[in-house]
Amino acid sequence: MKERREMNEESERVDLRQRTKGFALRIVRMFGALPKSTEAQVLGKQALRSGTSVGANYREAYRSRSDAEFVAKIGDCLKELDETDYWLELLVDAEVLACTRLALLQDECNQLIAILTTISKKVKSRVR
Repeated sequence: MKERREMNEESERVDLRQRTKGFALRIVRMFGALPKSTEAQVLGKQALRSGTSVGANYREAYRSRSDAEFVAKIGDCLKELDETDYWLELLVDAEVLACTRLALLQDECNQLIAILTTISKKVKSRVR
């Protein structure tokens, strides 16, 4: 039973490596499609930085040497996702992009937050 759980966790981790990379690519494409106004570019660059760092931080978590290191790196991912969500909200609220254009990206951001929060809590409970 323990081996099956470890195999499922490993599968989840690989899937999340691909999913966070896909999220980063969607952020890159969103930035490329932004208007060239100063407001759009400033807000977009912030989203670009935070949104693309999620996958990099997750890869560091994937290669962590301990549960404590894994939880810390997942915490970094969550911070970057929360920041990305903020910049996406500002892009909509500043009327740079229509809500409908960012809805799926915001949804993916929130799903990743929920998934990584659950994983972090699960691993924290195992460590204690």
